[in-house]
Amino acid sequence: MKPRLNPFTAAPALMQSWLDFGKGVLQQGLENSLMKLVKIRASQINGCAVCLHMHTEAARKDGETEERLYLLSAWRESPLYTKRERAALAWTEALTLVAETHAPEDLYEALEAQFTAEEQVKLTLLIVTINGWNRLQVGFHGVHPVKERAAA
Repeated sequence: MKPRLNPFTAAPALMQSWLDFGKGVLQQGLENSLMKLVKIRASQINGCAVCLHMHTEAARKDGETEERLYLLSAWRESPLYTKRERAALAWTEALTLVAETHAPEDLYEALEAQFTAEEQVKLTLLIVTINGWNRLQVGFHGVHPVKERAAA
């Protein structure tokens, strides 16, 4: 795949504003591990290799287990995720696929049971942010770093 353009070169001031907004969302107090799972799950749905590469690597560095990363796309069938994580992942999927799901009431009720009103806004803005990054990277054909594979 050939990259189309670098949005940071094409519109540096606007991209800096977007970057600053995203950093602000990350500093609002949700659990770091939960935020990483949300970013990875949205990136899986959107097929964003750049974001998957970045956020799985960061999750591993922060102590996330390989097993939870491998099973994330099948989180409903695994006991490895907490009720709070499940509510966040369901909300992530609903908003990432909002044209299909329309953010159903049962998922919102599960979200309400696990997150305060303020946390719901924080989580929703996190989902908005990662979906924006996914669209930038997928749309402009961002390419993740590639490490040379060692010979077997």
